[in-house]
This record gives sequence, structure tokens and C-alpha cells, in this order.
Amino acid sequence: MARELNVIQPSSSGGSDACTYMWACAICDENESCQKDKEGHSRWLVAKRMERIEYKVLIMSNKGGVGKSTCTTNLAVSLALKGWHVGICDMDIHGPNIPKMVGAEGQKLKISTSGGIIPFQAYNLKIASMSFLLQNPDDPIIWRDAYKYEFINQLLGGVEWQDLNFLFIDLPPGTGNESVTTIDLLGNVSGAVIITTPQEVALLDSRKSVTFCKDSEVPIIGIVENMSGLECPHCHKDIEVFRKGGGEASANDMGVPFLGRIPLDPDVVMQSDAGEPFAMFNSDTATAECYHNIANQIEAFCKKSGSLIKVAPRHAPH
Repeated sequence: MARELNVIQPSSSGGSDACTYMWACAICDENESCQKDKEGHSRWLVAKRMERIEYKVLIMSNKGGVGKSTCTTNLAVSLALKGWHVGICDMDIHGPNIPKMVGAEGQKLKISTSGGIIPFQAYNLKIASMSFLLQNPDDPIIWRDAYKYEFINQLLGGVEWQDLNFLFIDLPPGTGNESVTTIDLLGNVSGAVIITTPQEVALLDSRKSVTFCKDSEVPIIGIVENMSGLECPHCHKDIEVFRKGGGEASANDMGVPFLGRIPLDPDVVMQSDAGEPFAMFNSDTATAECYHNIANQIEAFCKKSGSLIKVAPRHAPH
């Protein structure tokens, strides 16, 4: 039998009659016989967690390998450097890379005395990821959609995010079940940032992400053109490895904002592999300034929906 989680219950549940497993339904031995409204409980818990977070920002792409997780990490760090309370929800079930980029690979999440999951903290960020839950990081995740739904519930509702100004949600590539379920559970998404690279195949996929957001009624903060040009270390001339300018042209064609270009910088790769976010340790470089400028635009976009009030810092529960 799954360990009982002593989580606060919805007032309409009738106190002791309420299911105490909440986010753990997928691993509960009584899963088949339980008559509780599991989905209702899960949605209630997600809503309670999310009401303490001012802005929920999706970072997405319709194509893998465009640097989405790298952008997520550095944009989150940029806002944390300004004093905002920021979290990253690594929703990429099959390829969770955020922990590697903050030096947290191999770490495990802990359960608080109230039964919730304590997010890992690094570089003033709160982070939750599938990577923290794997016994062996090399094990593939072979799940049907029902199990993915429970995991998404767990990341959004089971994690004690507490008070945050921004929660960056790093979605997996594509516009499939994980993205649809995440948006459905969140209910109120502040906006989406779409990452692309300049080559045509990536641009074609980024257009699908734009259409997906419009169909899902998710505000589009804008498109970022990542890996946009490489400065030659010898002659310092700009080399268009994956071409250049396509992201801006695509944004203009689709009628959405263009947030800027981020160059293909080998130091970003090295810092990410070392678990040290580039925007924090190289904040005065031209590449870091690109991240900072885009983060500022995300902040400005979110401010349009209401005044941004800084949250008093809270200690992680023991």
C-alpha cells in the first residue's frame, strides 16, 4: 500500500473520507478499487499550487535539438538574477536535461512532512524533473499516456512550489499529449516562448507551434532564434552555420513578436555540460546579454496582465 500523504484536503471532500494519496494514484495498490474522484482531486491540488505562482510561462518547440532546455535554464537564471523567485518544471519526460544544466544530475527529490515533493534548489531556482525520480538515468521511459498524465499531475500538483513570480515549464518537443495535458491542467497560462533555429526545417516546425498556441488560446510571447550565427574565434567574423534571420522572418510572417537571436556560442555548451548556467557565470558577455534581453521581454509581457509584486522569500520545508 502506498504511504499515506498527509496533504491538506479540499473542503468539499468531507474531511477523513477524502483520498489521501492525491498525486500518488498511479502507484497506489488500491488504485483499481478506489472510488474517489482522482481527477477532481488532482485538478484541485494543481490549482492550489498554481494560485501561488504569478506567471506560468511555457518554453516550447515543435522540433527537438533546438536548444530549448538551454534557453529555459538561462532565461530563468536571468530573471532570478533580478531578484524574482523563479522555478523550472522540466516536463520533458523522455529527455529531461534541466538537472544536468544546473549541476543537479543524480540528485533525488525529498518528501516534506506535509506529504508534498520538495523541489531541488540551485542558483536561486526551484527545479522539478523526471530526472530526479529515475533510479538509473540511462533507463528509457516507456509509458502510455495514462501514466504520463499522472506524472504531469505530480510535477504540477505534487511539488511544493510555494510562492513564485515565474514558473518556466520546459515542454517536450512537439504538440502532443504532454503539451495538451499541461495546458489543460494549468488552465491559465501567461504565455509561450517558441524556440527555433534558423534552418528551414526548424522554422517549418516553429510555425506549427505558433498555430498550436493560437488554437489552444495560449498567448504567444514570441519566437527566439537560437544558434543564430557563430563568431569565428580567429577572425571574429560572423559565420552563418545554420543560416540566419529565418526566425525573425517566420515571426513577422505569422504575426507574432520576435524576441531576438542567441548566437551559437561554444562556451554555452561547455558551461551547460559543467552544470553552470552561462547567463549567471558570464553575465557581462554579448551572448548572456541576449538571454537577459529576452528575459526582460518575457517579464514585460507578463506585467501587462497585472502588477508584478515581489514575493517574500520562503525557506524550503524540512
